[in-house]
Amino acid sequence: MSLDIPALELASRDARGLAIDAISACKSGHLGLPLGTAEIGAVLYGHALQIDPAKPRWINRDRFILSAGHGSMFLYSWLHLSGFNLSLEEVKRFRQMGSLTPGHPEFHETDGVEATTGPLGQGVANAVGYAVSAKMAMKKFNTPKHEILNYHIVVLAGDGCLQEGVAAEASALAGHLGLDNLILFYDSNAVTLDAMASVSQSEDTGARYRACGWDVYEIDGNNLAEVHAVYEKAKAAAGKPQLIIAKTLIGKGIPEVAGTNKAHGEAGVKFADAARKGLGLPEEKFYVAPETRDFFAKRKAAAAKVYADWEIGYEAWRKENAELAELLDRAQAGETPDLLAAIPAFDPAASIATRKAGSDVLQPIAKADPLVISGSADLHGSTLNYIQDGGNFSKENREGRNLHFGIREHAMCGMLNGIAYDGFFRPSGATFLTFSDYGRPSIRVAALAGLPVVYIFTHDSVGVGEDGPTHQPVEVVTALRDIPNLDVIRPADPEETAGAFAAAFRRNDGPTALVLGRQAVPTFNEVPVAVRREGVLRGAYIAKKETAALETILISCGSELQHAMKAAEELGEGTRVVSVPCFERFARQDAAYREEVLPSGCRKRVSIEAGISSPWFEFVGLDGKALGINRFGISAPGPEVMEKLGMTAQAVVAAARSLAS
Repeated sequence: MSLDIPALELASRDARGLAIDAISACKSGHLGLPLGTAEIGAVLYGHALQIDPAKPRWINRDRFILSAGHGSMFLYSWLHLSGFNLSLEEVKRFRQMGSLTPGHPEFHETDGVEATTGPLGQGVANAVGYAVSAKMAMKKFNTPKHEILNYHIVVLAGDGCLQEGVAAEASALAGHLGLDNLILFYDSNAVTLDAMASVSQSEDTGARYRACGWDVYEIDGNNLAEVHAVYEKAKAAAGKPQLIIAKTLIGKGIPEVAGTNKAHGEAGVKFADAARKGLGLPEEKFYVAPETRDFFAKRKAAAAKVYADWEIGYEAWRKENAELAELLDRAQAGETPDLLAAIPAFDPAASIATRKAGSDVLQPIAKADPLVISGSADLHGSTLNYIQDGGNFSKENREGRNLHFGIREHAMCGMLNGIAYDGFFRPSGATFLTFSDYGRPSIRVAALAGLPVVYIFTHDSVGVGEDGPTHQPVEVVTALRDIPNLDVIRPADPEETAGAFAAAFRRNDGPTALVLGRQAVPTFNEVPVAVRREGVLRGAYIAKKETAALETILISCGSELQHAMKAAEELGEGTRVVSVPCFERFARQDAAYREEVLPSGCRKRVSIEAGISSPWFEFVGLDGKALGINRFGISAPGPEVMEKLGMTAQAVVAAARSLAS
């Protein structure tokens, strides 16, 4: 189909008008990008993208990600014009309570929004993850007879995104992996928020991306014909991801601010009336020309025909590939097999680190669920989360289940989000706990967006010993627990580790951080296997029940649970030990269960964890004691560091005896 330039020019004008009116109405937002890149939106949504607005989750749609999420009115304008379920009333309610047009795009909230964006650079990393997922999905589900998946990932980013380190990390890996299904539009308008871009950058972005293995093009981003021609070329390219450097005029349509940093935000609002007149818009606000409505109605009808033709082939594929179809259905529904049943019980005599137990647990999980994939930030040999016989994902092997992210923790976490957004696979990635802070912005977005990502963080405490305070994450578990909707599970022995992995890979409404230790821990054979595993699923459970009237409760998790168990032996028959591997899961239990585990009548309580003590006051109260490490660590053998910093059974006994009965 040829490019209808007059129709797209009119649509560009109308999209600019919607952005001006919406941002003017709420006196908040960012005008620069929606006005400066309207022609890119017109070509994508009016001509090029393989989408069906009536089927917003069609598995073979092209995925468009607005990495520069502050320019959200760009996306909302085009989704509305295209016929997605985003009414004009919702556009008018831009940035208002309960609207489908929040300040930054949010996944799950609005049809056509493929990622929660706003923190700059995240969308670029998400797009790379999407592209990896697409390559994996095409290899797994396409057959020689039926190609049911052939979609592209398209992302729009600006200088702010490309200056962020996460975008550089992810782009380097995209080039290395030859992700030729990825097209990145760089809105190169020579402006950042504070000043002209030349104040803070002078690099040759095209040269940098070529060096990373990308094809690079440079165009006039406000020229419809050029945008279309280069997009078609990029889409047909093979072997490399594609960067389109689109030179645009930020704030185009408001001459008073266009081309300056003032155009970035809402400074142009005061010139809105003159701008609307200059664009040829009538006085009616939120105006869309009948010709534009008619154009997109025809475009939507054509898209429905494309979908219908695809569906014929898809149904034929389903009939001929029943097992693959069942697997695809399960992926789309977020269903997992019974993972706990797939994990054999550990040898009762085992005394191994939870990171090693995690490795042993991951193998049957990966066998039971072929959608589970794993990766590491250059630490497979230490995090031990490699899927045996899973192969490595690479240019040559798109069905590999192990991802080598290199030393790129932030990109790893951002890419895991992209894989999770795509909805085919169960992604997980690993690094040392102390380095989780490198990926924290992506972890936060995963929690905000409710993505089922699994993080495997090992080397969890001062127990790492000789590596010293730089590698001893005393405060990091607490910092992770502070992120809403992130389950943080710190298991105490191999069977708790089995429960932790099963819980993590079965969760559908948010991410999970598995916090694992390097040093060997005992197996608590006095507690039945099922109790330990199921106890983790509920967040906390009674690991040792008192045999007389309850006097004292000892509370712990992870490698320090052993100290509580040993202390209980000395403190006597009235002592209970409670394992709390996951605060968040325990908080979701009903009040009756929480009272059963931690009866409010017993206020003589002591907790112990090799980290910041403050979170534990939730459980010990003002009358109890929380033993922790409220300082940085020490470079010395792990057992010596633990003893020096008070992580011992003797310290628990002393603390309990110091409390009034």
